[in-house]
Amino acid sequence: MRQLSELDASFLYLESDTAPMHIGGIYIFDGQSCDQPLTFSRFVSYLRSRLHLVPFFREKLKQVPLRLGAPYWVDDANFSIERHLAYVKMGARNDQDSLLALASRIMQEPLKRDRPLWHITFVDGLAATDAETGSESASGFALIVRLHHAAIDAFSGEEIMGKLLEYSATPEPIRPPQPWYPKAAPSERRALLQVGSNLARKPFRIASLAAHAAEAATRGVIQRQLSKLPLPLPLFSAPHSPFNRQITANRQVLGKTLSLSRLKGVKTSIGDVTLNDVVLGLCAEVLRRYIAEHDGDLKRPLVAMTPVSVRSKSLRSPTGNQMSAMLLNLATDIPCPASRIRRIHWNAVASEPYQEAIAADRLTELVPSTMLALSARLYGELQLAQRYRPVFNVPITNVPGPQVPMYLQGAKLAHQYNLAPLFDSMGLVIVAVSYEGQLTLNFTLCPDVVPDGERLVDLVEESLQAIEEAAESMPADQPPDLPGEGHGSTLLDDTLNLIESTLQKSIKRLRG
Repeated sequence: MRQLSELDASFLYLESDTAPMHIGGIYIFDGQSCDQPLTFSRFVSYLRSRLHLVPFFREKLKQVPLRLGAPYWVDDANFSIERHLAYVKMGARNDQDSLLALASRIMQEPLKRDRPLWHITFVDGLAATDAETGSESASGFALIVRLHHAAIDAFSGEEIMGKLLEYSATPEPIRPPQPWYPKAAPSERRALLQVGSNLARKPFRIASLAAHAAEAATRGVIQRQLSKLPLPLPLFSAPHSPFNRQITANRQVLGKTLSLSRLKGVKTSIGDVTLNDVVLGLCAEVLRRYIAEHDGDLKRPLVAMTPVSVRSKSLRSPTGNQMSAMLLNLATDIPCPASRIRRIHWNAVASEPYQEAIAADRLTELVPSTMLALSARLYGELQLAQRYRPVFNVPITNVPGPQVPMYLQGAKLAHQYNLAPLFDSMGLVIVAVSYEGQLTLNFTLCPDVVPDGERLVDLVEESLQAIEEAAESMPADQPPDLPGEGHGSTLLDDTLNLIESTLQKSIKRLRG
């Protein structure tokens, strides 16, 4: 029995009908070099033989009685792998665009809570092109993978896929699955005793319980009163953008692949910046051009939320969310894209907020996950993003992937797209993932909030060319323009300011 951390549990509480909280990917394989195609039944046998490598694949949630604490992961005694798999045969339209459209529809479906929180769709008959002859065949296949954010983050998700795939083009024999004997779920009495012990150690969790119990009774009052309140919070410093509006359940998955060598060349030309700075600068240029084309305001710089893995510093469990997060000014008010990358580097590394950034799990120890989730849901349901500036405009995650080829029973992993969840008032998420010398910018968006999403993909190449030209003509010793006030702030400080100020204003108004 393993209890979810407050951070992990927050992704359960944040989930809604329009915002399923799963991450995942589309993994495209080229099976032309295989002696025989990988059938669905053979894939099921292969996956059975590797289930022991990822224990949470056979663990489900167990709620604490009266919801007095975060749920636990327990073995699913009724686990059946068939409940987590689906098979799709591509028809005449078997290209990658059709695959992305299929994945977009699948991403809209929440994972079912009565079983382990993962699902894989095996897509057969995908078009593949022979590198030597240029001929096409339907020998490719793909896996559309969904994993709940309560179980993993983007970094551990890549680790899990690394365990399920192979590093050799020679397929390993599919062995019988290892014996598995599920542990009995704890009794209600034991769970209550554990909750009592936890509350004694962390009394602030009582506030979490109170917040959860009072949510239904107070929601109507808060909606009436909070909508009348001014919120002069320093937290709401990000500008209005096309991405920060109420989302719907519709999803669109897009991606653009670039050579890592080009990005490294930009890094060398600019000097004294990191590859991650270049990736963030590329995202900033794409967003700036998109907003300009849609007559948006470019006077105030966009703000990104950038999660950073702390797994190497604090490896407490093989799964779950172990990351830091900071709010980063993307300097989109600077016209020169190369100078912008230098400013981003200063904002991300040399600035005081970066030095003070703390792990997100420490944040949720101070502020219970139910309270954070309630605040986020109210923010979305009351459509405060339309009335006030958002906390940040877009999450951007850069996940380093394997630089050596990966295989599945002899079929090479040719390409991958990575998917991320959206949440209220955040209609776009960008995930950058590298693999075998290439980097893919993945866009998960709500098309009802971000129209003409394909334009984001088109702008990637244009943006990189503009950065390359600006970097070549930029003096190597040119210092960055140092930002003034509001260049960034830590997630902890801003969130605590939000909660404290909102509660004080609400209480004062209700008493008046």
